[in-house]
Amino acid sequence: MARRDFDPTTVTADGRPATTERLFDPSKDGPWRGSIDGLAMGASVTVLAYGTDKVGEGPRLHVHPYDETFIVIEGRARFFVGDATLDAAQGEVVLGPKGVPHRFENLGPGRLQTIDIHHSPTWIQTDLE
Repeated sequence: MARRDFDPTTVTADGRPATTERLFDPSKDGPWRGSIDGLAMGASVTVLAYGTDKVGEGPRLHVHPYDETFIVIEGRARFFVGDATLDAAQGEVVLGPKGVPHRFENLGPGRLQTIDIHHSPTWIQTDLE
């Protein structure tokens, strides 16, 4: 399906070059696989990779001054976002709105792998636990 959401002649490129950075080294273990600040790539988002094989494990409760989008790449997770509890599986996306405390954990069985997109050029966080 072809998309034509805007007229390309109305947008001027800002001169930033295409770039590449390594998000994580697949040979290294540990749940926090890596992160790339948007500033390093001239972008407005920061990207993190999280993964664990341990059921029940996940990031501690925390909050950001911007939205965070979670993409479940592999496995199943339970997200606690404010008063909501949401289960998400491979291929699903969860939004953590700015200013709302959140965390998630591996529901198992097996590995949980997420890509976490921070809607900020830098990673800013306050842990609450």
